[in-house]
Amino acid sequence: MWNRSTDNASALDADSSMTRNPNAWMLSDLDGVPRNGIKVFTTFACGGGSSMGYKRAGCEVVAANDIDPQMQKHYVANLKPKHYYLCPIRDLIGRNDLEQFKNIDILDGSPPCSTFSMTGNRESDWGKEKHFREGQAKQVLSDLFFDFLDLAENLKPKVIIAENVEGMLRGQAKGYCKLVVTRMREMGYRPQVFLLNAADCGVPQRRKRVFFCAVRDDVSKATLSLNPTSKWVSAGEAIAGLPDVVNSTDCMPTLCDKKWWPLTKPGECFSKAVLKTEGRNSLFQHFRLDEKQPAPTLSANSALFTHWSICRKLSFAEWKRLGSFPDDYHAESEKIGKYMIGMSVPPKMTEYVARQVCSQWFGVKS
Repeated sequence: MWNRSTDNASALDADSSMTRNPNAWMLSDLDGVPRNGIKVFTTFACGGGSSMGYKRAGCEVVAANDIDPQMQKHYVANLKPKHYYLCPIRDLIGRNDLEQFKNIDILDGSPPCSTFSMTGNRESDWGKEKHFREGQAKQVLSDLFFDFLDLAENLKPKVIIAENVEGMLRGQAKGYCKLVVTRMREMGYRPQVFLLNAADCGVPQRRKRVFFCAVRDDVSKATLSLNPTSKWVSAGEAIAGLPDVVNSTDCMPTLCDKKWWPLTKPGECFSKAVLKTEGRNSLFQHFRLDEKQPAPTLSANSALFTHWSICRKLSFAEWKRLGSFPDDYHAESEKIGKYMIGMSVPPKMTEYVARQVCSQWFGVKS
C-alpha cells in the first residue's frame, strides 16, 4: 500500500529502546491481550485510536465505520477489521447486514466536534453543511451526534459510549448536551457525562474530553464511576529513546517558528511573545512544548507544535508517542499520520474508560 520508510518505521525497527521505554508499545502487543468477551461496534473510527484502546482493554472490535476513504485505508491497513463500512453514519440505519450487531455490548462513537470546539466557530457553524476534512463528503456536523443516537436506537446496544470535546459543556453547547442526555433517556438508557483529562489516563497529553456513557435500562447496574489517577507522563519521558530527527522536511521550522520560538518559554504559546514584542494578540495555538510536562492537546494541525530544545516541528514518531499510538502504526505520509492522531481519541484514554465500563457494567475483571 505504501512504503514503510515514509512513516519512520524503518528507523523505529532499529530502535532497541522501544522495549525499554514503558510508554512505547506495538500493534503486535494487542495479540497478547486476553479477550474479555465484550464486543464493540465503533463509528467515526478515524485512524483507530479508540479501537486500539478497546483492544488494549481486552474487547473485540467487530465492526468499524467512517465516511472518509483515507481513514478507512489507514484503519484497515493497521487494524484489519472483520467488517468496515465506508459511508455516512445515517446510511447504516436499517441495513439488513447490520442485524448481526443488534444487542451488541458497546456502540462507540466520536461524532466530529469542530462546531463545539473552543477554538472553532462554535454556534455560528451549527446547522451548516460543510467538509470536516478536505476530500470528505459534506455533512451537517452538529447533526451527527443525533445520527449516532438514531443508529444506537436501531441497534439497541447494552452500552453507548460517545466522546466529544470539552466545549460541549460550555456556553450554548450546554443546551445541546442536555438534548443528547434527554434523547438517550427517551431511548431507554441511563446516561452519565464525564469530563476526563487524557493525562490522568497515562497519555502524555493534556487533552480534556467529554464522555457520554449510557447503560440500557434493562441492564441492572449501579452508576458508573470514572476517576483516572495515572501518574502524568511528560513529553520528554514519552519520546525518550526515539532516533534523532535528521533532515526531515516534515519537521522543518517555518519562518513564524524561527521568529517566535526563541522568544517563547517551553510550555507556553507564541502569543505571549507576540503581545510583548508587537502589542497584538495572535498565535494562541502555536506551542513550544515543555520537556517536563505532558503536551497540550494535539490538534489536526501538526504545524502548530514545536520541540522544546530545537526549533523544529515534531516528527511522526514523536506524535505517536504523545498520542499513545503504537510505534509501528503506519501512515502513507507524516502529514496524514499526524492528522489522524490529532483527530483520534488517544488509545490509552479509551482503554481506561473501556476497562471501567467492562468491570463495573459487565462484571469483567481486568
